[in-house]
Amino acid sequence: MKIVPIDGKLSLTNDGNLEVFFIGTGSAFAKTHYQTNFLIIKGDKHVLIDFGTTGPMALEATTGLQVPDIEVFLPTHSHCDHIGGVEYLALMNRYVGIKFLNKPKLTMLINEPYEKVLWEMSLRGGMEWNEVNGEGKRLGFDDFFDVVRPTLIITEPREIWEVNYGDIHIELFRTNHIPEQAPSSEEAFITFGLYIDNRIFISGDTKFDQELIDMYAHRSEWMFHDTQINPNPVHACLPELKTLPEHITKKMFLVHYPDNAQTNPIDEFAGWTQQGMRYIFD
Repeated sequence: MKIVPIDGKLSLTNDGNLEVFFIGTGSAFAKTHYQTNFLIIKGDKHVLIDFGTTGPMALEATTGLQVPDIEVFLPTHSHCDHIGGVEYLALMNRYVGIKFLNKPKLTMLINEPYEKVLWEMSLRGGMEWNEVNGEGKRLGFDDFFDVVRPTLIITEPREIWEVNYGDIHIELFRTNHIPEQAPSSEEAFITFGLYIDNRIFISGDTKFDQELIDMYAHRSEWMFHDTQINPNPVHACLPELKTLPEHITKKMFLVHYPDNAQTNPIDEFAGWTQQGMRYIFD
């Protein structure tokens, strides 16, 4: 793996190596490092993973890209640091990208159960009433997005879905994030982490979950894990992650951290995930 800065504007294409670029690495309330949203790039395809309330500003600040440059989006769950910028993304694409830049509709990678939750509970209020569509109806999800559906491949010990976009392969595994009282991912609200190209584990938002780590640690080249500094009812914290064996921590980067996190020593880990850097897996 190489970790390199961008040279000017980030390219959304590359020579075919898997690349992950974090436009932000912070937790929900982070300002210095924005929020944990990132791009997967491989060949001529890209997928933006999450777009929170700081997303529009973070994208331009760290990549030099504009929002209409984004063509493909995958949301992991409905907290504002992960979908707070999606209305901006969708409206900008519809009224600027499509009308003036000859862009297609956004493509969204999303399963049917979560699509219903995302539209009905988060997006519909700000997006439905802007106009009527060609059929004389209020706008719906399909007026903004072309959908690519992941396939459910297993349900136990937790749901795992998979989807291919170009040469990018993504497993979406359910995590136990919220509410704090949920005893397992099956009883928690819909939240996903990612396993990319059968190589790279990105936990998404999750409590400390030994079962999840055991499922993926042995087959992951590198891992990126949700990390708070102090005990937290809905996120893994640094003291919990420090209980993992060295062969796991040495390949684990810490992400989704608060603004002051980097004052804490983490010599046993691969490091703090760096905003604005290209993680290239060759």
